[in-house]
Amino acid sequence: MNQAITIRIPEDMRNNLQEISKSEGKPVSDLVRESLKKYISVYRYRKLRNKVLPFAEAQGILTDEDIYNT
Repeated sequence: MNQAITIRIPEDMRNNLQEISKSEGKPVSDLVRESLKKYISVYRYRKLRNKVLPFAEAQGILTDEDIYNT
């Protein structure tokens, strides 16, 4: 179930959103939803990464290359 939420944003940000909305042919609410979805995904990734990082470092996994070389 979708619920409405009210936020306050600066006028320039609102103008930018409206420009993008027109250019992309998408409602502003869709753009905001997509942006929040991406933010939440990145937030969860970083939180999980910080949780497992000490275990990876203990195994000598320090870079992406280390993952692929194991």
